[in-house]
Parts: sequence; C-alpha cells; structure tokens
Amino acid sequence: MRKLLLCVLFLPLGLTKVAAQAASAPIVIETSHTSLVFAVGDNKKLYQTYVGARLANQQDYKSLPNNHEAYAPAGTDNLFEPAIRVVHPDGNPSLSLAFVGVEANKVGDNVTTTIRLKDPQYPVEVALHFTAYFKEDVIKTWTEIRHQEKRPVQLTNYASAMLHFDAGNYWLTQFHGDWAEEVGMQESQLTSGVKVIDSKLGTRANQFQTPTFFLALNKPADEVTGELIAGTLSWTGNFRFAFELDQQNALRISAGINPYASEYMLPAGQPFVTPEFVFTYTNQGKGQASRNLHRWARQYSVLDGTQPRLTLLNNWEATFFDFNEAKLDNLIGGARKLGVDLFLLDDGWFGNKYPRNDDQAGLGDWQANKTKLPSGVGHLVQTAQKENVKFGIWLEPEMVNPKSELYEKHPDWILKLPNRPEHLSRNQLVLDLTNPKVQDFVFNVVDEELSKGVAYVKWDCNRMMTNTYSPYLGKNQSHVFVDYVRGLYKVLDRVRQKYPHVPMMLCSGGGGRTDYGGLRYFTEFWASDNTDAFERIFIQWSYSNFFPSLTVSNHVTNWNRQQSIKFRTDVAMMGKLGYDIEVDKLQPEELTFSQQAIKEYKRLSPVIWQGDLFRLRSPYESNQAALMYVDPAQQQAVLFAYNLHTRYNEVVLPLKLQGLDPARRYRVTEINLMPGSKSPLAANSQTYSGDYLMKAGILVSPGNAPALTSHVLELRAE
Repeated sequence: MRKLLLCVLFLPLGLTKVAAQAASAPIVIETSHTSLVFAVGDNKKLYQTYVGARLANQQDYKSLPNNHEAYAPAGTDNLFEPAIRVVHPDGNPSLSLAFVGVEANKVGDNVTTTIRLKDPQYPVEVALHFTAYFKEDVIKTWTEIRHQEKRPVQLTNYASAMLHFDAGNYWLTQFHGDWAEEVGMQESQLTSGVKVIDSKLGTRANQFQTPTFFLALNKPADEVTGELIAGTLSWTGNFRFAFELDQQNALRISAGINPYASEYMLPAGQPFVTPEFVFTYTNQGKGQASRNLHRWARQYSVLDGTQPRLTLLNNWEATFFDFNEAKLDNLIGGARKLGVDLFLLDDGWFGNKYPRNDDQAGLGDWQANKTKLPSGVGHLVQTAQKENVKFGIWLEPEMVNPKSELYEKHPDWILKLPNRPEHLSRNQLVLDLTNPKVQDFVFNVVDEELSKGVAYVKWDCNRMMTNTYSPYLGKNQSHVFVDYVRGLYKVLDRVRQKYPHVPMMLCSGGGGRTDYGGLRYFTEFWASDNTDAFERIFIQWSYSNFFPSLTVSNHVTNWNRQQSIKFRTDVAMMGKLGYDIEVDKLQPEELTFSQQAIKEYKRLSPVIWQGDLFRLRSPYESNQAALMYVDPAQQQAVLFAYNLHTRYNEVVLPLKLQGLDPARRYRVTEINLMPGSKSPLAANSQTYSGDYLMKAGILVSPGNAPALTSHVLELRAE
C-alpha cells in the first residue's frame, strides 16, 4: 500500500478512513504519472503549489512556492475570477476561506481526498473533493458548500474546480458547432484577459459549445508530443469554463455550472454539491490524454462501460412518421435479415386525440396510436421476439406539444413565462422537471414502456430552454437551470434503480447532450443527426478526443447515396454501429456486404470498444484520415483509413502505426471488402514486425485512390 501524504484531523462527513498529520505538510494528490499539490500558508489559506508530472522525490513537494490561492473566493482580496461568491443574509458579499482539515479514503488503487475550508467570521464551509484514479491518470474534483447561518445564503458563483498554471504560452483547443455540424475543432493561443466557453441553453446545452477542452502548455500539442491537460464537466446542463491570463502570465481555469441567471439561495444545513470536473494531465500529447479518459470512462463513468453493445436497425429514415403495424413488422424482419441485435422504433408511434403524424402534435401523450398500432407496442415486442431480435423505442419524455392532451390537462407543468407569448422550438415546449409531479410523470412514461418488454430506449431532447419560467418554483426562478438537471437526474436514478442495465441512447436533436453526467445513466449517445459519412469522419474524430468508441452511436444511412455502402459502413464501424435503412431496398451485393460487415464488426468489437485508440492521420490536417484500435495485450488491432479527396498527383506517405509491440510480428489483412473484390493494398496478407509498422509504416489509401474510399485492416500477432 502506498503511503498517503495527507490528512489533518477534522470531523469527517461519511469518510471512514482518516489519518492525521501536521497542517504544514503538503497535500499531495497523485496518480501514476501526475501530481496535484496543495499547501497551507501561514495565513491559513490553501494554495495550489503544483500540477504536472509526478515528482520522483516526495520531499521536493515541500519546496514548492505558495503562489495561487487554490479556490479563490470573491469579495476580499482576490482581484481575478473567483471560484466562489456568496452574499450573506446580512448583505455582506464576501467570503474568506481558511484551512480546517483534510481527509483521505482509499478504495483499491484510487484515493479520494477532501480538503475542508471555513470562513473565520461566518459559519460557511467549503469542502474540495478530489478522486485520483491512479492507473488511469485521471483526477475528478467537485465542491460541496454548506452553512449554518440563520437565513439562506445566496450563491452567485460556485465552481467545481479551479486550477492554476505557470507557463510561457497557453494553447486552447475547443469544440463548437450547431445542429448537424457538432464538435468542430478549433485551436488558438490564449491572450491576456478572460476566455469563456459556456452554455446558457438549459436543455440541449451542448448544441453550440461542447463541455470539453485541451489546454497545451508552452507550445501547441499534437497527438504524440506536448504537455497538456484534457478537461470535461460531468453536467447535463449549462456549463462554464473561464480561462484567465493575468498580468504575470499565470493562468487560472474555473470550471463548473454556468452561474448565469442561476443565483442559488442555499438553506442552512443543506449541501450544495457541484458536478464533477474531470481532467487528465500528460506530457505525451493529445492521444495519451484521450486514452487516459477512455480507460477511466469505461471503468468508472459510463453505464456498463466494459460490457458489449447492441447493433441496431432504426426505422426513422426508412419511414419518418409514415408507418403502420404491417410496415413495422416487415422492417423488424429486415433487422433479422441484416443480422443486427435490435430494432428501434423512432418518433411517430403515439398520440390519439392528437396523433403524432408530424412534429406539431402529440408530444406528451405517450399512448400507442390506435390507427398505426392497433395491437399496441406489445405486438411489436412479440414480433421482434419471433424474429430473434430485441425491440427498442424512441421517447422524448421531457417535452410537450401545445397540441396535446398533456398540455390541456397540465398547463402548470410547463416552463413558460407569464404575460409573454409562448416561444416554440420544433413546435414544442419543455416540461418543468423541477416539479416532483412532473418527475413522476416522466419516470412513469419510461417505466410503462420498459415494463412491456422494451429492451432499449432512445431518449431524445429536441429543444433548448427559452422564455423560461417555472410555476412550481415561484419566487426562486434563479434555481430553474440547476434544479431542472437535478430533477432529470432524480428521474434517471429511479429508472436505473428499477432497470439497472437496459441500454439507453442519450440523444438531443443530435449531439446536444454529450457529457459524463448523462453517461452515468446511458450506455451511448447520438453524436449527430448528420450521418453523411464524410462529415461524420470529422464529427467522430472530435468526439474521440474525450469519449470512448462504444459510447458514440454511428448509423449507416442514405443521407448521401453517392457514397458507397462500404464507405458509409466503414465510417460507422469506428464506434457503436447501427443502421437506418430499408433492408429490402439494398442491392443484393450491398446486403451481402452488410451482413458480412456486421459479422466482422461483432468479431472485432472487443478491440474497437475496449482497445486503446491511436489517431494517426487527422482529417483536419490532410486529405486523408486514419486511426486504429489496439487491444490491451497488443495481440490484435483494427485500422481504419479513409481517402477523403487527395489532389491530383498528391504525394501520400506511408502511415506509421502506433501502440504495437515492436518485438512481435503482425499479419495485415484487409477486411470489409465488397463481394468479389480484392484488396489493392500491397500490405494486404503481408507480415511485418511491430517495429517496422511503427517506424517505416505501410501505404494505405494511396493518393491515386478515388475520393471517399476506405480500407479496414486487421492486424494480428503471429
């Protein structure tokens, strides 16, 4: 057991293993390669003294300078962005935080450290929590605020984390977009002042900005070199990252819930617990940071992250709202014929007084439409069972159309401003999940379908919050954005208590919800409604920086029929494979190819889902793209390579692989070939040492290859 350099005696809150030491000793939070270090100054304030590569000599931590107050409050002597700001009942808008104690609790290889701070004059306490995932090199941090004042204290800032850095320069990589163009990657050098990445959308909070970033120190980082952190917030709502560069070129990052319009009145004795900010540090480039996060996520943050996923066939692009029982029975048969595990019925199956025949009516009325489905959802479950596939269903339980029975019966359940016209998006409004009655309603919607034998849920959320007002909260309207997410989590907690392992897809009009707060409850997320395979290469590439492949749902569709079925399938196979096509309309060779591709995917999915990802050739930097997954034992790998649109006579160099054992020899085999075709690659059916493959490389997707073509190579150690 490693020695814990921690823990001053203090009254613990729920921690059982507490040690004591002098307050003057450094507080060291360590993973296998990273250290985050704090110290208490003579003034009793807590300082962050270091974050970076783990120091070899433990005694060196004592020599680090106390430059940066760890969790800087507002209102006293702090001149920059505060981590926390409170207004006391007497009107005093200040907080001072003095060190009180520290505790540590070790579970397996991982240690949770809690540092306790308290205002010397007011009964306000702040606990800074850190869990260090030793093997994965990931640190998770969150904050707990409580007080014992006679009246509520107003919180106006409440960051989950504040980190400090001292470097020559700082390079920020952020991810932004919109519907059908999610997570576009941008990199820029930070300049003096405050750079903010945030969301004020409430629901569908990630529509424009994604709660993830890379921060490179001193110089830009690439996939294999550079010192950086990768950070993300586990919160399915408004978020804010602030990067402030001061007059001495020191950088502070504050990360957490966006306090915009969210001043929170905190009663005495009730803790305010912030969401978790998750980060990893490395000096080996963005690729290593991603692998750290992927390993951590599969083990600790994604529902059933080490378990297999289901391949599926969705009906949306085959039918949209126009279907009936007979047509669905036929499509379910197509799922069996294709060889997938599950048939997913999308939007349009519900509503009777206001039938869901388009997106203008029916949301909120979750009864099977008697015209389309006279035998109900149970009949479709039985049809699927006969075809030896599972049955899944689309729900959007947080939303309501004005043209619905729910709207007529419960106008007080809806977020909308009094004395203002309704503002609709996609012809719908948002239910008030701060209201426990609405939480019960949403849970019951999900429970009713799962109780019928439904084996999969696509949980959608197609609009943001506007004209936001909660009839339930009354005067506490500044609680809406926070309490809505908490209400959503309460519903999901109930769902998972009763149905702990039913797979569910987190969807939000495409990639509007992609965060680890949601992925505690969901097995995967829908990356984008844009399923054009060319566009998807960029979208999936960006998501791969922070999310493991088994969480990113990719479907083969007909968005762009000019792209071959092979190209579309190869792109979708990089993550969690699904289909959204009419199987009966496939050409014979397309069906044969697809059936074989699904078999190959299922055979190779342990490598794709659980292997280490190496991004080899970026579509952002070239006219090609390539990445590979390598199993932990380095016995097997799967390489995906794409020729996007190389120019005439463009020179394409051999691709140097990564992650292999240099001493082993690997046989290279191209798979996913169209029926009757042969591989054009010279490397096919050849054997190379791992050393050769990583130092000399092989030619994939030659420069003279047609645009939008692809190759999938399997590497197996001999």
